[in-house]
Amino acid sequence: MERSHAILERLLRLHPREIDLALDRIERLMVDLGSPDKRLPPVIHVAGTNGKGSTTAFLRAMLEASGRGVHVYTSPHLVSFHERIRIAEPGGGRFVDEDELADTLIEVERANRERPITQFEITTAAAFVLFARNPADVVLLEVGLGGRLDATNIIEQPLASVITPISIDHEKFLGETIDEIAGEKAGIIKQGRPAIVAPQPVEAMAVIEAEATRRRAPLFVANQDWVATQERGRLVYQDEDGLLDLPSPRLIGRHQYTNAGTAIATLRKSGLGISAQAIEAGLSDVEWPARLQRLTTGSLVARAPNEAEIWLDGGHNPGAGVVIAEAMADLEERVPRPLYMIVGMLNTKDTLGFFRPFAGLARRVYTVPVPSSPAGRDPVELAAIAGDVGLSTEPSDSVADALDRIRDEITGDAPPRILICGSLYL
Repeated sequence: MERSHAILERLLRLHPREIDLALDRIERLMVDLGSPDKRLPPVIHVAGTNGKGSTTAFLRAMLEASGRGVHVYTSPHLVSFHERIRIAEPGGGRFVDEDELADTLIEVERANRERPITQFEITTAAAFVLFARNPADVVLLEVGLGGRLDATNIIEQPLASVITPISIDHEKFLGETIDEIAGEKAGIIKQGRPAIVAPQPVEAMAVIEAEATRRRAPLFVANQDWVATQERGRLVYQDEDGLLDLPSPRLIGRHQYTNAGTAIATLRKSGLGISAQAIEAGLSDVEWPARLQRLTTGSLVARAPNEAEIWLDGGHNPGAGVVIAEAMADLEERVPRPLYMIVGMLNTKDTLGFFRPFAGLARRVYTVPVPSSPAGRDPVELAAIAGDVGLSTEPSDSVADALDRIRDEITGDAPPRILICGSLYL
């Protein structure tokens, strides 16, 4: 076991009985660590329900293409916890190494002195310590949950705040309505600092505008102050500073035009002087694994039917369901193939809302358990929910088992398109 993993396991014992979103623990810990949050490079703070990770990935790619050094803090990780903390280096960043992470976690653990604290607060503190010690031009800081009371929100004067599309998710902690959730997301808007806002539901936009007015923060709103559209296979971006005719984003899906546009608007409104050439390079070089990512090698590809397409996406809420279904429909229009879904989800998610956009699109849904998570929804129950929207379903024991069943099912059709989705834990 890696040292850092053992430390994180030990720190879990300090976790409060229930998650109570508050800033007092992280604020106290920052003081005990010598206030690294006050010594960070300029911060771009990113909140939202969907698209946070992709927008952050676009920001990093464009900034690094311009020659900037970029620290990045994101969550959750796919394979290794180290992916959450990216340290700036010449020529591109790197994930924090094991010794560096373990030593910093021990330092933070000692400063905390056995007091109650969440693991996310501890790791956020560790990221701030590392970012304060290593030179960079910009920090990209992704909110963990909500915004207003998230541990990342102790940053008082960000270079810019960014709010990506908002939809229903994490209702237990953020509220059950769009306007309640928007109030939490809008909590990252700071006094007098610019806020860049992606397309939003009307009720969310009203809340964001009210908070920006209260904070006297200039807003730059999609489809009002800036526009990003897909035209003839290109990304056309326009704001008051002019028009950019750009290549399409490397990331797949119509929603990625919105995410890329949000990143471009952020960089242009932050006064960083990013060139069109750097923006183009970032669009072409961006990487964000398991977000409509096509697999071409590996054990899953080897197990799938011959010539099958395999796509991964960790989306798990109704808004994500819409954009993933749109992407699958676009692929179907260009290259028709029968769509099979392999889905595992946590029992805290709006599974009915996630499945609804796939009605009439997927030939069959194979439901699977979520590995290593006690909160995973039972595949039989998940299949019943998918069936409620008219989808043909079949519970399976695992992703591998579902792939075997798909291979046995297909006949003389075109090779299948297989979408594995519903949770990053898959």
